[in-house]
Amino acid sequence: MSIFSNHYGYSRMYKEGELTLGLHIPLENYQFETPTMKKQVELSQLAESYGFTGLWLRDVVLDDPSFGDPAIGQIYDMLIYLTYLASQTKEIALGTAAVVLSLRHPLRVAKEIATIDQLFPERLIMGVSSGDRRADFDGLNIKHEERGKRFVESFNFLNQVLYEEYPSIESSLGLIQGSNLVPKPHKRIPTMITGYAQQTMEWFAEHGDGWIYYPRTPHLQAKAIENWRQLVKEYHPGVFKPFSQPMHLDLSEDPNEMPAPIRLGFRIGRNRLIELLNIYKEIGVNHLFFALFDSRRPAEEVIQELGEEVLPHFPAVKL
Repeated sequence: MSIFSNHYGYSRMYKEGELTLGLHIPLENYQFETPTMKKQVELSQLAESYGFTGLWLRDVVLDDPSFGDPAIGQIYDMLIYLTYLASQTKEIALGTAAVVLSLRHPLRVAKEIATIDQLFPERLIMGVSSGDRRADFDGLNIKHEERGKRFVESFNFLNQVLYEEYPSIESSLGLIQGSNLVPKPHKRIPTMITGYAQQTMEWFAEHGDGWIYYPRTPHLQAKAIENWRQLVKEYHPGVFKPFSQPMHLDLSEDPNEMPAPIRLGFRIGRNRLIELLNIYKEIGVNHLFFALFDSRRPAEEVIQELGEEVLPHFPAVKL
């Protein structure tokens, strides 16, 4: 049973025992350089035309070369750029991976995502996290070591202000008495915990609507999924909560090339990729989104091959 069975974007993306595919913005093979952000609308529309179920964006403020992870998001502010892409597409879901609640005031987040949901009903899938990029915390004068505590406080504040009428909130983040958020969301927005968010697995099994975790080999991912699903059963018997993950992809021109590890993913041919995706499906991955950052081929060419040859094996859920 899913509590989001009547949510369009979620229902196309998630079904127990099934795997659907998405893509990570930017749709570009920029590797360790700064993304150019060219043709993102056209490529997003192309992905939608093939039936990819989601486009995912990151919440990064500053370019910090010392961090070790060269990815700097999609350059533009996540929620503003998500709104722009939503306005240029029709049905593909837009996912956040993830809103760093420790760095954004939850009342502003509530206002922004409720507005997005009203303008583009049932297309937002919201991943939330505690964040880890110290430069962003320093720049905003927020203590990095307190991000886990701030995440929980922000998470609770966000849910109250979104879904309660005239909530009574007394928090270190703000006071709300006798006032109400406008607009409210069109429907409840699926909210996924990304990573551990400095919490225990028990916490996000109880409080999250799903889990987005970092890419790992099927063997290691299977253990994490099994542990998490057992906890979901304990806290929410009979409720389906989906598991999602990204995967960096360097799609070989040779369809039969065997997988070779790359940063956070694989270089692999499409036939071997289909086999690998079936393994991820069997261990309980419900949605997997490809990052093309380390691809040697143009993003448009890779999206076309994935759309024509791989996606038919993992189509959007029929409504």
